[in-house]
Amino acid sequence: MLDGMDAETARKSWLSLLAKADEGHVAELLDAIEGVPSFTWLRPPEIGSVMVRGRVGGSGEPFNLGEMTVTRCSLKIPSGEIGHGYVQGRNKDDARAAALTDALMQTAKADDLRNHVLAPLQQQATRQKTARAAKAAATKVDFFTLVRGED
Repeated sequence: MLDGMDAETARKSWLSLLAKADEGHVAELLDAIEGVPSFTWLRPPEIGSVMVRGRVGGSGEPFNLGEMTVTRCSLKIPSGEIGHGYVQGRNKDDARAAALTDALMQTAKADDLRNHVLAPLQQQATRQKTARAAKAAATKVDFFTLVRGED
């Protein structure tokens, strides 16, 4: 598990991290791990699109923002675990790496993957979020009203 999360929440967390990673980063990190098993495809990588929905202010009525290209796949490793990978864009290798990481996170290799794949991805996501927040804060305008006394 990740930091005391239940299994379902932990899996959602690592799948989210894998899906949002920069192009090529998951595959690069996973390829550095030794002992990655072979697998059989349940659904080979395929490219498609999904409708992205948004909300004004995060709480308004949902609206269709537009379509986004995604690549997805599913695989099974020899020990029986099934992994799913969904990534932004058209990178089949990243989808394979995400699915393989998902499957391996359900095995005894989870700690190794947590340290060598998920932790660097989380650190990168935190750095990007901090940089984005700093950039937004630099453009912030504080409006205030001065009240004049009556003459």
